[in-house]
Amino acid sequence: MHQKKPLYRKVNTKTHGVRHNSGGKAKWDRNTKDSRKKGGSKQSMGGRKQRGLDYTPLYKFLISRVGHDWDETYSEAKSRLDREGAEKAIFWIIPQDELEPRPLIRTGESSYYSGLFIDDDNILQRIDPDMTIDDLFPSCNCCTHTFNGNVYTNKHPGYELPVTDATSDAMKPKD
Repeated sequence: MHQKKPLYRKVNTKTHGVRHNSGGKAKWDRNTKDSRKKGGSKQSMGGRKQRGLDYTPLYKFLISRVGHDWDETYSEAKSRLDREGAEKAIFWIIPQDELEPRPLIRTGESSYYSGLFIDDDNILQRIDPDMTIDDLFPSCNCCTHTFNGNVYTNKHPGYELPVTDATSDAMKPKD
């Protein structure tokens, strides 16, 4: 039987500049006579750490299921998330008790998704079905902004496009 792909992926921790929240202090204290006198025993190196998950595949799956029955969608999504409590990520873009629905949900530094809701007929819907990538502008010129997994088509309004002349200031703000 073919098993479906999970709706998450492990965060890339090999990329340049990714902090691993580990320090060298423990390696100097580990297994010393002093640490054993304080009631400690020999300690392990620590093993594999769970650094987090990226739920981009989950969000794309939920967006693709707009217009479908919520119970079926939720059941499939939950079965493809293997950790306890991972289904909380579903409700980051489908708020449960939100007084004011949000048409645009930010899930990362520059990743945005359509806000979703479950209508009275138990169908998954977008809060603002008319919103497209052409309606959005990035908040800065240095990051790659995405909406529902697609790169923004508009440029940051406060900056000019880069010029090929090497002597000009390509990213100079407009006056």
